[in-house]
Amino acid sequence: MSNSSPLSKKIGILGGGQLGRMFIENALRYDVEIHILDPSANAPCAHLTKHFVQGDFRDYQTVIDFAKNLDVLTIEIEHVNTEALYKLEEDGVQVIPNAKAIETIKDKGLQKQFYQDYEIRSSLFRLVNSQKDLAQHTSFLPFFQKARKDGYDGKGVLAMNSTSDFEHGFDVPSVLEKSVDIEKEISVIVAKDQLGNLALYPIVELVFDPVYNLVDYLIAPAEITEQQAKKAKDLAQRVCQGLNSPGLFAVEMFLSKEGEILVNETAPRAHNSGHHTIEASISSQFDQHLRILLGLPLGSTNSYPCAAMVNIVGSEGHTGKALYLGIEKLSELKNVYVHLYGKEITKPGRKMGHVSVLGNNREEVIAKIEQVKSAVQVIAE
Repeated sequence: MSNSSPLSKKIGILGGGQLGRMFIENALRYDVEIHILDPSANAPCAHLTKHFVQGDFRDYQTVIDFAKNLDVLTIEIEHVNTEALYKLEEDGVQVIPNAKAIETIKDKGLQKQFYQDYEIRSSLFRLVNSQKDLAQHTSFLPFFQKARKDGYDGKGVLAMNSTSDFEHGFDVPSVLEKSVDIEKEISVIVAKDQLGNLALYPIVELVFDPVYNLVDYLIAPAEITEQQAKKAKDLAQRVCQGLNSPGLFAVEMFLSKEGEILVNETAPRAHNSGHHTIEASISSQFDQHLRILLGLPLGSTNSYPCAAMVNIVGSEGHTGKALYLGIEKLSELKNVYVHLYGKEITKPGRKMGHVSVLGNNREEVIAKIEQVKSAVQVIAE
């Protein structure tokens, strides 16, 4: 490992997708050496660093070999080999977030138990080991079955509204999460540096695509009361303090019809609900992440009066080499910024990019969201 200044560290990232790509875009402004491990030779990060390694971040030895000579190791996806992370920590490699925090979050069962242990308000839950166990929880209906591991971008989640849904359930260890009558979903991005200092971004309001169960678009700041905002920020800080690790965390929450705020899930990394910060905030979530890894002071989270992010996803019925339609129309719009992720293949619901929108007020931003959504489509050639 290098003994040079903090600004010339060797940084490793497990995962080479769009989050790593946006991290590198920001990191290129600094004198850092970025190493990427990803199973795909065509990962979005593959051509952005000369230190790209094709390999499985779920494999113990692959992770050890990749990271053993690095100064600091981080993630852009939580489904990694945590046994290797513990070993690397023992051997002196700094892992951010630490192995314990990642281990807790990547298993949705452990994550729910963490909320319970720290008295952090979350929806009621039960744990099951297989599909046949669902029949023992008919009195708990309606609920969502969430696979404890490997869920991502709406995958690994099923709505269970009646016993007839059980036949389609996952036959894997799962969390059964009691359905909540939701008014809206919100998210708080929190940066926690190596000294324990926290920086919170304005709360984001999330609107989900009902077909793909992923974020369609977001607006910041969320349209909630001052009291609700304070409660949400307090909960987010309690989550980060309980995890006891530096890092960047996205704490997703439900605002119920009764006005109650419940923590839904936490991501220990940069998150879709923070992409707008690239243009909207003085220091983006990716800049904060880098500052945390380098041991630098946190940046300012002061942000534009109103901002939005619209996900660009693959169109239904199209699988193959991606073709982007309508992108040129967005260049005519003021304060609209396109980010494409460099993914060669599109498929229905796959995140292919996003568009950030800035405005002086919510009405202006919503009007631009509609323009973006009507202009852009991703199809297969």
